[in-house]
This record gives sequence, C-alpha cells and structure tokens, in this order.
Amino acid sequence: MPNFFTLMNLLAGFFSLIQTAAGNLEAAAWLVVLAGFFDLLDGMMARLVGASGEFGVELDSLCDVVSFGVAPSFLLYVFGLNQLGPLWGALLASLPALFGAVRLARFNSMAVAGEKHAEFSGLPIPAQAGAVVVFILVFVDRPWFDVLARPQLSTLIILVVVLSSLMVLPVPFPALPQPNRTNLRRYRFRYLLFLLVLVLGLVFQEEGLLVGAVIYLGWGLGRALLWAVRVATEPEEDEPPRPGPLDADAPRVGA
Repeated sequence: MPNFFTLMNLLAGFFSLIQTAAGNLEAAAWLVVLAGFFDLLDGMMARLVGASGEFGVELDSLCDVVSFGVAPSFLLYVFGLNQLGPLWGALLASLPALFGAVRLARFNSMAVAGEKHAEFSGLPIPAQAGAVVVFILVFVDRPWFDVLARPQLSTLIILVVVLSSLMVLPVPFPALPQPNRTNLRRYRFRYLLFLLVLVLGLVFQEEGLLVGAVIYLGWGLGRALLWAVRVATEPEEDEPPRPGPLDADAPRVGA
C-alpha cells in the first residue's frame, strides 16, 4: 500500500510534465501539489503498517526526483526561463532537478528505514517544489507580472538559484514529526503554524500558500542567521564550543 501511493506520486509528476508541454501551466503546478499529497500519504501509510524498508526509501527517492525535481524544472523553463535562450535557460531551469538528485542521493546514503527526525538538513525537495509551484500559481496569467520584463525575470532567476542551493546546504529546516501526544506537546508551535498555513491556503488559496512557503523558508534561514550571529559575537573560551546546527561534526539530523 505505501508503494502504491509512492507510484501515484510519480504518476502525478509524469502528468505534470505532459500538461507543461501542452502549455497548461496551472494544471501542471497543481499536479505537483497532488504529487506532494501522495508523497505525504505514502510516509504516513508506511509508518501505520510498519512497512518501512530500503526498497521503499529507494522507490520514494526515484519518484521524488521526477515529481519534485524534473517536473518543476520543466515548469520553470516553460514559465519564463526559456526567455534566456535554449542553452542558458535550460541550464538554469535544470538546477532544481540536478540539486534535488544530489540531495536525494545523500539522503539515501544516510537514511535509516523507518527513522524520523525533527529537522531536515537542507531544504526538503518537496518543499522546494512547493515553493516553485505556488510562485507560478500566484503569478501565472497576471497581467501585471510580465515575465519578459527584466525585474520579474531576475526575481525568477534568484528564486531558482536560492531554492536549489538550499537543498544541498546544511541549513536546518523543521520537520513535522509524527502526530502523537508527546510530539503534539513538544512541537505544538510547529503544528500551530501548520494549521495556520492550511487555513491561509483554504481562505486565500494560492496567495495563502505562498505566504506559508515564505514562513517556512524564513524559519530555516532565520535560525541559521541567528546561529551565525551568535557564533560570531560570542567570546572565545578555553573550552571548545559545542557544535551548532551547521557544524560538520554536529549530530546528524534528517535529510
């Protein structure tokens, strides 16, 4: 059953590619969202039936690289990066797929089947894909957002580079642990923010989801910035400092 939902994730990503090729960018973006829903279901089902294993980890990553790497890359190219030309536009659009593949390969080499972490090391590839598609859903077919104009195209380029880089940088991003009584108490702030994003999505639709993506990215980047400032301003001591979330020797978090 978990592998069925994993394959539905891949199928949704494949249909997203078809819709992008046909020029139906909004439908293609929503199909990536549907792939994310199936990706969430397969993890929940695997934990529910206790069917986690190496096969499931490998299959999940293979499907994710299509649905959350290749499909968003192709969507970005057709949405506006093709204005940079068939070479440079394609190279830039390929970054989510390339960096996503590196991230998933690193995750597979470190993952323990069935193990769940409270944080991700780097931006998860579904979160990257979600940020891309909500950006496109908000600005596609908006007469005031002309992707041919230099400011808008520059914004799109920065978005692609930043999101792709965050997937492979050791910046910690919060995960949503399995809901149980202990986790609901310990991570109540995360669950409250998750419910807030759901409400924003239901009320304001694409714009609400974009606000949710900004909150999530800001959370991870803000914590990393605060840690960097604290390390830079703390006085040196004779005793070596404890490793921070970005140290190479820090305890490993989820990928």
